[in-house]
Formats: sequence, structure tokens, C-alpha cells
Amino acid sequence: MEQKSITINYTEWQEEELEPLWHLLVAAAKAATETAYAPYSHFFVGAAVLLEGGEVVCGSNQENGAFGAGTCAERTALFYAQAHYPARAVRAIAIAARSGEDGFTEEPVPPCGICRQVLSEVQQRAGKPLHILLYGKRCVCQIEGIEGLLPLGFKL
Repeated sequence: MEQKSITINYTEWQEEELEPLWHLLVAAAKAATETAYAPYSHFFVGAAVLLEGGEVVCGSNQENGAFGAGTCAERTALFYAQAHYPARAVRAIAIAARSGEDGFTEEPVPPCGICRQVLSEVQQRAGKPLHILLYGKRCVCQIEGIEGLLPLGFKL
């Protein structure tokens, strides 16, 4: 037997330290939380996707009383982007979350497992690492490539 480990590298930034393009993408994700429909969890998530060519597509979580029928902000934005811009690779995604009356979360909120798998396949389609920005009031985590969120991920 041989025991191994996986190390995940990421960068923590203060929001004001972000390069202008990433700052705009994070701002778009934060704004997208306003369109979330979250009457059950009161957890409002926004995602902003940057496509090759510079387009930004936003999405928000959409809950439903039949809980499995809702969808996450990341998938809302990514699926819209792929449906409307199928020839454009996704370069980056920013994700932000608010919790009820408490405002934005203190710590960055990573995507769920289903969204991580979708991000993995989006990265495979693009053929290069995806830039992932996770916003929290304390910091913005920047991860280069889905492997930082989904090590040992399933690949087709």
C-alpha cells in the first residue's frame, strides 16, 4: 500500500486587489444574487460566466417546492451560455452568495458537487483551465482549473 495526498493551490485576494476584469466579473455575480428565487433556503446565489470574446452571462439559483426541480446559479449561467453561445469557450466563472438579511457571506461559497462536475465538463470542452472566483466578504478565492475544486474528477 502507498498513501498519497492531493494539494490544492488557490490565491486569496481582497476584492479591491483583483485585476479589473475579475473585479467586474465578481461584481456581476454579486448583482446576479438579486434575481435569485430562494423562498425556502433564503440563500441567494449569483454566478457570472466570462466567455471568449468578452461576453458575460449571469445566472442565479432558482428553487422550487419540489426541491430536486430547482437549479443552482452556476448551472443556470453555464447552460444559458452554452445554449446561446455554443462556439464560445468559457474562460471564467465568479460565484457570490447572500444569506437572507445577513448580506453576503463572510467566507467564499464553493459550488455543489453537481456544479463541480458541470464545470469539469465545461473546462474539458474549452481545452484549457477555467478561472474560478469565489466571493466572500473576507476574501475572494481564485482557483485555476477545476482540479482545485474537484480532484480525481470523473472525465469522459
